[in-house]
Amino acid sequence: TKAMTTNRKLVPQPLENLDPGWNTLPARATMNSDASKWELNGMWRFRWLPKVLDKTIAPVFADNHSELIPVPASFVMPHLDNFLKEPHGKPVYTNVQFPFPVDSPYPPDENGVGEYQRDVDFSNAPAHAHLRFEGIEGAADIWWNDTYLGSTRGSRLPSEFDLTDLLLQSNTLTVRVFTFSAASYVEDQDEWWLPGIIRDVAIIEQPKVSISDVSIHSPWQDGQGRLFVSVVTSGQLEKANLKIRVLETGTDLEPGVWTSIPEAKAWSAEAPNRYTLQVRSQDSTGPLETVEIKFGFRTVEIRDTELMVNGKPIQFRGVNRHEHHPLWGRTVPEQTLRAELALMKQCNINAIRTSHYPPSPVMLDLADELGFWVIDECDLETHGFGMVDWLNNPTDDPNWEAALVDRAQRMVQRDKNHPSIVMWSLGNEAGVGVNLGAMAKAIKAIDDSRPLHYEGDQSCQYVDVWSMMYASVDFVEAVGLGQEPALEDLALETRRREMPFVLCEYAHAMGTGPGGLTEYQNAFDKHPRLIGGFIWEWLEHGIYAEQQGQHITNYGGDFGESVHDGNFVIDGLVSAGREPRTQLRDLAAVFAPVIMRLDESATRVEMTSRLDHTDTSALSLHWEVVSFDQILGSGQISYPPLGPRQAASVPLPAEASSLIRTESSVLTVWLETIEETQSVPKGWRVATTQQLSKAGSFSALKTNTQGTQPAADIAQLLEIDPETGAVVRLAREPVDNWALTLWRAPTDNDLRVGWGEGDSPAAAERWSMLGLDRPMSRLISIDSKPASIVVKTRVGAAATDAAVDCTWSWEAQEAGLALTLEVVPRGSWPAEWSSHWARVGIEFTLNSNPASTLSWFGKGPGPGYPDTGQGANWGWYSSSVTDLQERTVRPQESSRLAQVRSAQMAGSLSLNFDAEVGLTVRPWSTQTVAATTHDHLLPPSSQTNVVIDFASSGVGTAACGPGVLPAYRLPAQAVRGHVVFNTEKK
Repeated sequence: TKAMTTNRKLVPQPLENLDPGWNTLPARATMNSDASKWELNGMWRFRWLPKVLDKTIAPVFADNHSELIPVPASFVMPHLDNFLKEPHGKPVYTNVQFPFPVDSPYPPDENGVGEYQRDVDFSNAPAHAHLRFEGIEGAADIWWNDTYLGSTRGSRLPSEFDLTDLLLQSNTLTVRVFTFSAASYVEDQDEWWLPGIIRDVAIIEQPKVSISDVSIHSPWQDGQGRLFVSVVTSGQLEKANLKIRVLETGTDLEPGVWTSIPEAKAWSAEAPNRYTLQVRSQDSTGPLETVEIKFGFRTVEIRDTELMVNGKPIQFRGVNRHEHHPLWGRTVPEQTLRAELALMKQCNINAIRTSHYPPSPVMLDLADELGFWVIDECDLETHGFGMVDWLNNPTDDPNWEAALVDRAQRMVQRDKNHPSIVMWSLGNEAGVGVNLGAMAKAIKAIDDSRPLHYEGDQSCQYVDVWSMMYASVDFVEAVGLGQEPALEDLALETRRREMPFVLCEYAHAMGTGPGGLTEYQNAFDKHPRLIGGFIWEWLEHGIYAEQQGQHITNYGGDFGESVHDGNFVIDGLVSAGREPRTQLRDLAAVFAPVIMRLDESATRVEMTSRLDHTDTSALSLHWEVVSFDQILGSGQISYPPLGPRQAASVPLPAEASSLIRTESSVLTVWLETIEETQSVPKGWRVATTQQLSKAGSFSALKTNTQGTQPAADIAQLLEIDPETGAVVRLAREPVDNWALTLWRAPTDNDLRVGWGEGDSPAAAERWSMLGLDRPMSRLISIDSKPASIVVKTRVGAAATDAAVDCTWSWEAQEAGLALTLEVVPRGSWPAEWSSHWARVGIEFTLNSNPASTLSWFGKGPGPGYPDTGQGANWGWYSSSVTDLQERTVRPQESSRLAQVRSAQMAGSLSLNFDAEVGLTVRPWSTQTVAATTHDHLLPPSSQTNVVIDFASSGVGTAACGPGVLPAYRLPAQAVRGHVVFNTEKK
């Protein structure tokens, strides 16, 4: 029964064919139908081939073929070794460059192929049905039994095929997926190349008169919802035989007629009110099919350079989100999708740009349900042509028009009914050209209710909003003030100045960083024209594997790629496994829905709401005063809810204002959720502000200095190497590798030149040129007295006279052993560089268990640098050194505790400072961290490395974007630091 003859004469087309697909059905909206549906996800027969000699012949599998692969998944993922024992290709990561010659439209001969097959059996086969693939990455040819159905192009878009008169009781479905085709030239996104059947596969029955498509127009106008519904059926059907109803309101509608729904509530990202549209077809025999679609009432418009939803301006506090899973590749399970969007809500993220293709339809359903503003982006990127000066770029080649317009149309047709989508994007980093205009026209013909976006169109000829990537804060401020440089074309200049401005990408969240989030958000809050931005990006694209029984995370180059872009794919707010990175905690603080600040006298809290559509009645206000481990007082503060973008000054209870005057105390005021929602638990803190008491020791432990016995002779507490001036014993602790440090293990941001910095070397290169990573110290003098020692050294590097003179003044005091370090630059520090040093501090090693406990008073529990750490709060903290480590996939400077006043560490050793310092405590030396390429390669350690920095450079976002902002740079300068080392009596 599997064999059958047919009159169809279709054959597979050459891979260089520019056609958008072959024999596919028209695109349509995603709908839930009561017609029968057969899910084809599961285990399929599979084999991988390095190339196929005859592409016109369907794959043939032996009856005893045993290799099975899960569908959906990217077939090159290492995790599939658990299913497949034969080779199945390897992932390739590139950012801009193509992993094959720029020889459009031809793919290379080295073109790995995944061949799939499965049986499909019916107890009662339907007469009419469609085969639907939600997404096949690469290019695919499809066979049903021995009939060729057609081919797919557009990796992240659905393709449907007509199975009418082809369905038997027992059938075989065969799919051949090519890694590369002509379509690969327009799918050059910054991500792994991960071919395979990546989304759901199903057979959907089509009744004799089926509901093919539904378009919902549901604006919110004059305080009420309005509704216009268009229905496409597969056959002739009288209007009277179409029943359309809004289930929640019981409102019946006529197709093609506007209807008002006065009792409806508006949809917004803050109040995602959804309704169910039911469309039912019937004839004289009874019901034929019923489909349901969730929708919302909302209107998007641009007015006075602002983006308005439902008549109110909105601000994007967003992230760019790729679809990636460390085990399955481009396939993200629904439970993972729901969990990550819930985490976004918990971290005050309100917007998502679907970089750089339409996402799984399940993700958009969740965005509708949970509430996000979404920019839906077309599956178009031709970035690799930029490496050949955009020669033959498909965006400007009329031969590609049909393929690119098809991608835009399929996106809009699939996603048009989602209220979360407030903007369509033509694509990303595809240059400029006439096909942008054709795509824009095609989108507007389907849906003109949403603005168009495309960052590459800087003249704003085809778009409705002005978008940029990684612009500096200064430039963003200038745009907000209307002071940006003018376009030469007066008409386009006039048009662009009437547009809102969005940063579709900014603050590259790669490694340690990004710095400067606060400055960007301050600009967004200040200027109405600035409608916010999207962090690059939500998650790291690490790929999990096992190596000698060890769990590892791979990045570009780890699979032997001939060209790749290294760890540039590890650039997220969460890990590939969705574990939050420190930068996500910082972002949550910067994106807080309410700005809070305590006045200097701690009698009032100033509050400004960032909410655009709802008030703050869902948030309760609380206070607490803590001293060491003791809560001195706490309570809830009654306040009138703030309306959208409203400000208020709320008085604090007299008890709170009084208690903060207690020595060594911290006042914290915060807002938390009153009720549990679908994504945010009850009692979740969404905004926090703090103030310290004016007086107090703020020691790490309340008993920190009790029982100390100052020595009459400093030699009892300190041992100095007479040859070098370095410390070899500090209090009771042996010390190794004591040195001044001006360097750190370069972060991903340190390794790249910030945008706009011209020919200046990257920070890490500057440090290397100055020898900061290989310092040489010369002892000048040691002046010893019974209660004090003064050591003078000069620290420089080979081949340069740039150096620093150090004065190490040691003194035995009642409080302990005090060190004052004075650092003065000398020699030739290049004047053309605005920043020279990574830090100024002391580094040393203790021969103690690195898993031992560190207690401190300062910011925590996570790390911070001068331009990061917004999510860290004042308090008394304790942690094992192991748990303190921020384990970046590529080891680098990380885990620095910020604004530390005191610390207790390594048994009896404690430190107190007369100013706030940075403190890094880890099992490895800075040199070891810098020399290690992957986190799993960091060696076991029996020592603890300590860095106390009295001054530090920020981290910026130069991995992609501006470098360190001027306020956070560290040029060569005189620096003074003071620390007191204590030992408890034993």
